[in-house]
Amino acid sequence: MSLPTKAVAALAAAALTLGLCAAPAHADDEHPFRDPSLPLSQRVDDLLGRLTRAEKISWLHQYQPAVERLGIGLFKTGTEALHGVAWSTDIDNGGNVVTAKGTVFPQAVGLASTWDPALIKKVGTAVGEEARGYHSENPRVWGLQLWAPVVNLLRDPRWGRNEEGYSEDPLLTGAISTAYGSGIQGDDPDHLRAAPVLKHFMANNNEIRRDTTSSGLRPRVLNEYEIPAFRTALKAGAATGVMTAYNLVNGRPATVTDLTSTVDTWSDRRLFNVSDAGGPNNLVGSQAYFATRAEAAAAIVKAGVSSFTVDNTDGAPTAAAVGEALARGLLTEADIDEAVRDILHIRFRLGEFDPDGGPYGRITKAVVDSPAHRALARETAAGAAVLLKNSSATLPISPGEKVAVVGPLADTLYTDWYSGSLPYRVTPLDGIGERAAGTLSAEGVDRIALKSGGRYLTAGTGAGADLRLSSTTAGATEQFDVFDWGQGVVTLRSVANGKYVSRANWSTLVNNQEQPTGWFVQEQFKLEAQADGTTLLRYAGYETAQDWFGPNVYVKAAADGTLSLTVAADATRFETETVRSGVDEAVAAARKADVAVVVVGSMPFINGREDHDRTGLGLAEGQRALVEAVHAANPNTVVILENSYPTTIDALQRKVPAILWTTHAGAETGHALADVLYGDTNPAGRLTQTWPKEGTPLPDILDYDIVKTGATYLYSKADPLYAFGHGLSYTTFGYQGLRTVAKGDGHEVSVRVTNTGTRAGDEVVQLYTRQHTSRVEQPVRQLRGFRRVHLAPGQTKTVTFPLRTADLALWDVTRGRFAVETSTHDVLVGSSSERIRQRATVRVTGERIGARDLTRVTRAADFDDYAGVELVDETKVRGDAVGASAGEWISFEDVDSGSGVTGVRLGVAAGAASSVEVRLGSPTGPLAGTVPVAATGGVYSWATAQAPLRGVRGRQDVYLVFGGGLRVRDVTLTR
Repeated sequence: MSLPTKAVAALAAAALTLGLCAAPAHADDEHPFRDPSLPLSQRVDDLLGRLTRAEKISWLHQYQPAVERLGIGLFKTGTEALHGVAWSTDIDNGGNVVTAKGTVFPQAVGLASTWDPALIKKVGTAVGEEARGYHSENPRVWGLQLWAPVVNLLRDPRWGRNEEGYSEDPLLTGAISTAYGSGIQGDDPDHLRAAPVLKHFMANNNEIRRDTTSSGLRPRVLNEYEIPAFRTALKAGAATGVMTAYNLVNGRPATVTDLTSTVDTWSDRRLFNVSDAGGPNNLVGSQAYFATRAEAAAAIVKAGVSSFTVDNTDGAPTAAAVGEALARGLLTEADIDEAVRDILHIRFRLGEFDPDGGPYGRITKAVVDSPAHRALARETAAGAAVLLKNSSATLPISPGEKVAVVGPLADTLYTDWYSGSLPYRVTPLDGIGERAAGTLSAEGVDRIALKSGGRYLTAGTGAGADLRLSSTTAGATEQFDVFDWGQGVVTLRSVANGKYVSRANWSTLVNNQEQPTGWFVQEQFKLEAQADGTTLLRYAGYETAQDWFGPNVYVKAAADGTLSLTVAADATRFETETVRSGVDEAVAAARKADVAVVVVGSMPFINGREDHDRTGLGLAEGQRALVEAVHAANPNTVVILENSYPTTIDALQRKVPAILWTTHAGAETGHALADVLYGDTNPAGRLTQTWPKEGTPLPDILDYDIVKTGATYLYSKADPLYAFGHGLSYTTFGYQGLRTVAKGDGHEVSVRVTNTGTRAGDEVVQLYTRQHTSRVEQPVRQLRGFRRVHLAPGQTKTVTFPLRTADLALWDVTRGRFAVETSTHDVLVGSSSERIRQRATVRVTGERIGARDLTRVTRAADFDDYAGVELVDETKVRGDAVGASAGEWISFEDVDSGSGVTGVRLGVAAGAASSVEVRLGSPTGPLAGTVPVAATGGVYSWATAQAPLRGVRGRQDVYLVFGGGLRVRDVTLTR
């Protein structure tokens, strides 16, 4: 029965009256839970037994209230720490975001491009130390459970959050996430420096309708691709839990996808899993998966999620929902205890209940932005840079040369949504300027004035003020620098005060932003040319795409000069005056220099980010034109591409002699780039993602079946612009003597690598395999190991890789388990997935996957091929089924029916009458029978439908062709 309203309110009130205190009242230090000499389980049991039911329930919210009577303070989950401590929220200030100002390392995809786990462990250590430093200053803001790293695979380069992930490959992703997480945690066996949480479990690679779209994962993609990315770090003990994703997986919201039988089994330690922000409310809101919050809360807890990130700082709604679930029998107190045990295991390991705070308790704020961390940031940013092209030994630059440093990113550094703020800035111009014989600079952006009716659009000075149509002359306050970010989107920087024009006050326009920022990025505009030669100024902040915004997106100036938004027909038509040509200015600088360095790329808040996918991969049109003009003026041109995703720069690859890629890499970007450009650091970064050529068709971003769509380097047969693993050096490397020796449970692969050039450098030696024959489509090649090795000129090292037979297994859908097939495998060693330098073959003795036996109950989701169907949830708790519309089909290949079968039985669910045809050989092949399906009462109301079959004998492919909307859970052929 339902809990009475007054009881719900009383329970919520009880949770809130626990209080949130910065300095808990004195508690009895003799309680066993405060004795670090006792076993962890005993300490947890002791404290758990002292908590009231209301206290335990209150701890299921992100903000776990203080328990003053036990001397326990507030515990807050979730400090963002993707590539440095980034930000947290302040319970004492309405949950407002507080941004860190410490060491910002390269974006996550840049960390992975080092292919250097040892270095990334050092980065993780620095991040964990700085998290402790902030925590020591204000534990109510800076929690020690860190929401990082992101291990979602970079399946599609258009994903708006590409900058947050590591790689399109699960092995590389697992290695880097393990390194980062283990660094954050520290090496103490019993204590944590900080507690990393893996994001976002799972199949979270699209921002479009991210809370309502379902990621379809057929069993092979799930088990061979998605799961390994998360399992690796957890099995290595390098993470303390996962954050569930917003999306649905096979029709079930990830927020309630069962973690107890998957994620929780991958670690020897107890895990503390959390929801993503707002995820619990989506279950009854946008996803409409449950009717009440109580039902949703029960499902969340039973799925293995122990912390509700929801309702900002207000834990009362969560307490009320969990309390009602208990009263209705949807949860038991034992369920709550299990969730709180998860929480306590992490809090104890963080040293919270040790008298001295544990081995990491003495770290102070002094570690933040320390000289050692600055040096590590510089080393990492240099190590992450990838040399894409270097013809005619254009790089490194000679110290005696004069350099023109031009481009929109030449003298600025940008942060991103999951970045802290920069305590100082070394721009590319700064870094190169410290090394060059002389520098010239130009941003390469047009400076314009907008005029209408004899008056100019005029900005404020100082901190900025409302823009208005005012002055009759074009001085500094009437001039704006136009930065082109592609697809017509620009930002306008006021010359008056160097700040960007924004709609941050939600009414008119004001020049008051240091950089484009915020959830809606209200600094975006479009300058739309009209047939009469005038220009309309269109506001393009992200909120304009929301249903609630309406049609008013064009700027209109009233008679008194004040601005508002209206429709195009009523908008002010501006005359555009070009005060200064950015291209001309850059070309002039380039002509006077020995070398031209053009720094172009993305603005992280604009060119795709959380909640916004990209629709293309091209470099902004204006930036491309700038590069081409500078190159025409000075053939000795180097392009620095500073962004976080593959970019179709085919034309530049053909034209310019040298291209260097970097992510947005933090305060030390300029120093790091100069280190590489001048040869102090020999570049050894490698791409972690395939860069497609311009015009290469990409699958639907919502299609997660990389096997069928031919996505990523694993299955794509398209010729890339730059291959997975690509990256050049200032020296050359030779490979000799590849050997494969049977050893233990597999093979040992070794190869000699020699530095055949004149500079010391690092080579990233990569091991791939390819299986010759298989029951299923195999990857074109697959990464099996890598080593980053340092070699002096002329030095040779033998690089050895273990190749376990078990690692060559595929997921066998006929039996629902991994299997190693008997087959020959190519063993490929080289410097990228396409630049293979040595090859051999090994014969692997495994098993032959036999014919399918459909006389046993077979899960419909274990099909071999399909057209049009989707994977859906069998129940709201567990299980997958196939959902289909008319004409769609699934197939089961090589079915052995022996001397013949006479019937078929299906597990079905349907809202209306339908049918299923059984055909042989193809979806249009001979009809063996038709199964009538009656309405069952709903998609979770399962029934059996059956029919006789004819002509089904021997070995052949069996197709189920659907006649209308229904779900199929299983199929069985009967005799």
